[in-house]
Amino acid sequence: MTGSCMTHLECGSCGAEHDATRLHNLCTACGKPLLPRYDLAVAGRTLTRDSLRSRRSDLWRYAEVLPVADPANIVSLGEGSTTLVRASRLGDELGCKHLYIKDEAGNPTQSFKARGMAVAVSRAKELGVSKVAAPSAGNAAGALAAYAARAGIEAYLFMPRDTPRANIIETSFTGAHVRLVDGLITDCGAEVARGKDAEGWFDVSTLKEPYRVEGKKTLGYELAEQLDWRLPDVIVYPTGGGTGLIGMWKAFAEMEELGWIGSERPRMISVQADRCAPIVRAFESGARFAEEFPNAATVASGLRVPKAIGDFLILDALRESRGAAVAVTDAELIDGAREIARLEGIFACPEGGACVPAVRQLVATGMIGADDRVVIFNTAAGVKYLDTYTQ
Repeated sequence: MTGSCMTHLECGSCGAEHDATRLHNLCTACGKPLLPRYDLAVAGRTLTRDSLRSRRSDLWRYAEVLPVADPANIVSLGEGSTTLVRASRLGDELGCKHLYIKDEAGNPTQSFKARGMAVAVSRAKELGVSKVAAPSAGNAAGALAAYAARAGIEAYLFMPRDTPRANIIETSFTGAHVRLVDGLITDCGAEVARGKDAEGWFDVSTLKEPYRVEGKKTLGYELAEQLDWRLPDVIVYPTGGGTGLIGMWKAFAEMEELGWIGSERPRMISVQADRCAPIVRAFESGARFAEEFPNAATVASGLRVPKAIGDFLILDALRESRGAAVAVTDAELIDGAREIARLEGIFACPEGGACVPAVRQLVATGMIGADDRVVIFNTAAGVKYLDTYTQ
């Protein structure tokens, strides 16, 4: 197995370069997220479309464009390579003939968070980290706890008190130190910030370290591979912190430079709950950054992110792709999850359910045409949300 071709870290806002061999959180110049950069000319000598046919099946098949230098430091539970399901019955219901569901429930810990945490924990291990901490609305905590346990690293997780019970049990059972906080994920993040220096934690909050996004970007690589190197026309993505959307946009640029795809891009659609829709508000107002959403509330815990640190990166991708940001109600997203289950047999999470009313809106407005190839995301298994679905 080959190693990483990472060269440095680059600020996603000001462009300042940082040494990738050292631990970093945010850019020291402007406080915005750092993104790994690679020598893609070197990577392309061994990482080719043909070479993928004989590689391992998990996300580490893309090793040259992931940040772990020594394969011995990889901490893996078999993450990635999730199914892309042709959703013909649901598509007929929505007026969308070529609809697909990228079903992330097949990941270890049953959510897409396994991708980012596998890469973040592997790189943390490589750089000598012994304690990690993060705020989480649920699934990220479960994933971080699992990968930290496998790596022999202590994990400290801060979660809102009303986080789905399955997530809390999962995280505690895996041996992490769990603290429940009265408030939102932003309040949990403040607890991590207050304690990290005194406790010696490395903060692996969403986009406050450079490597979770690299695990999430493999969604983009997989989509291209699964669709025979022709990207979909539209990607509909349930957006809290937005790391997956940012990661896919990064992956598309890397693949073009590798010569795997052309310059065409999907229209990127961000879906949020109407009572926590900072990206939707910013997109509609033309703002570069999203103001914190007041009194944020939604039953979809993964969408209850009132302020995303990568807001400008999400908004850039939406605008550059001629995409959109859409808000749906809690009732609509629960009904959407029920439709996915009834028509396609997939027990989706509420966040995945949010994609259904979003597609319905976009078909009605003409942004999605009947012949467009559309990919929606089920980001986690519905079984983790039984308390939400039985209220």
